[in-house]
Amino acid sequence: MNKKKLKMQLVSSEYMEQYNALLRYVFQVTDQELHSVGWQEKEIIRAKFPTMEKADVIGWFDNDTLVSQVAVYPMQVQIFGKKYSMGGLTGVGTYPEYSNMGLMHKLLEQALTNMRKKEQYICYLYPYSIPYYRRKGWELISDKISYEIKDYQLPKNRQVSGSVQRVKTDSEELKKTYDRYAAHTHGAIIRDELAWNEYWLWDKDDIMAAIYYNEANEPDGYIIYWIENEVFYIKDMIFNNEEARTGLWNFVSAHFSMIDHVEGNIYTDEPLAFLLEDASIKEVISPYYMARIVDFPAFVKNYPFKADEMEREWRFSMTDPIMECNQGSFLLKITKDGHGEAVKIPEQCPDKISIQTMTTMLMGYKRPDYLARIGRIQADGETIDMLEDAIEQQTPYISDYF
Repeated sequence: MNKKKLKMQLVSSEYMEQYNALLRYVFQVTDQELHSVGWQEKEIIRAKFPTMEKADVIGWFDNDTLVSQVAVYPMQVQIFGKKYSMGGLTGVGTYPEYSNMGLMHKLLEQALTNMRKKEQYICYLYPYSIPYYRRKGWELISDKISYEIKDYQLPKNRQVSGSVQRVKTDSEELKKTYDRYAAHTHGAIIRDELAWNEYWLWDKDDIMAAIYYNEANEPDGYIIYWIENEVFYIKDMIFNNEEARTGLWNFVSAHFSMIDHVEGNIYTDEPLAFLLEDASIKEVISPYYMARIVDFPAFVKNYPFKADEMEREWRFSMTDPIMECNQGSFLLKITKDGHGEAVKIPEQCPDKISIQTMTTMLMGYKRPDYLARIGRIQADGETIDMLEDAIEQQTPYISDYF
């Protein structure tokens, strides 16, 4: 294959069918799998079209044939109470006969460059290959806990002051409930129309939702679920407080006579077993989303470090396999009130870190002390203690899929 024949360019909506065909080939999505969620080929294209109109899609073309592609959705996320513009990387794929030509590396480089220009200083993705994306500068930032509860293990009904009401999945009340939750939840995607469209895209038609309203009739949590073959499936459950959690589990337990067991997912770092009287349930933890900082100095400028009585400094060298702005030696200054500033400095530094490790540390997924112990940060104990004190302790919540 002659690489000189290929050209990289924006992928406009006229190439939507080629974009979809490439994804189906790379991820081996069969007609049977599409039919299992009620999709036809043309329906996918129609559903994706308004989303793709808002996305930044670039690809390599062989004449007029799309052979490699990436898409970036314009999104926003909440990071320790600060709102960031985020590039949601998706639609990644290359036909096998065009592999090992460096096409994807160039596409990722261009996508990240575009994100930087648009001030999207953090990028999320759902990985098809964790090793591949680690080599490109991404790192794990969240987990998914899948659980299975037998009907006799369900929590007994407990009195709460609010009530649960079933609602339509496209209701504004459901969106309002999520907005209230995401506003104070680290890592959460702030869902606009694009994000909600992706959230529902692969769900079955019979999926349902219920909201917990508190005593003041405010929405304090929701459950999204479906029932099939005597199994109560929970797609997601969110709650702002313990009372809302209890009320939602009361709702699940009320289906006792209809179901054999419950299967669901948790997207926080809180296993369910400890909260149940019968804790001998099945829980499986698996990595979920990855992220990478696009522009470290720009990301740090808005990052909320914890306040302290003294100003803090850290000199270190950082590596990044793609973005030059993240390579070299830096001086990180943190003011007493928690404002950060990172500037490049000419001298070599003994302290070392990669952009992958910096991302997972600043996102709160792994702590500085742990990262130092496993050799992902090279710094003395005093520096690690400073980082421990400076970085908030909360792992990201991400229940979306795009």
